[in-house]
Amino acid sequence: MATTIEKISIALPPEMVASLRQAVDAGEYSSSSEVVREALRDWSHKRQLQQNGVEELRSIWKTAREKNGPYVPVDEVMDRLERKYQAIADAAGATD
Repeated sequence: MATTIEKISIALPPEMVASLRQAVDAGEYSSSSEVVREALRDWSHKRQLQQNGVEELRSIWKTAREKNGPYVPVDEVMDRLERKYQAIADAAGATD
């Protein structure tokens, strides 16, 4: 199965271009496209984590509204969610 590649053009500030070229020149990446692809993969992963956090928060909120159980302060819920998704992000960063 062949992968379809589409070329696009992007505008970057000079300092980003310099960093990108430096990474390629140092041999960290084989091309500037590889740098951009990795950055987009990281961005997509971070975005998915954020969306999962919002969905989980909505689920917790819905359950809390339907339930007449003990009250959990919003700060506690937010702290738990923040720790959970930070741990996931840290673990993902450790494997890259």
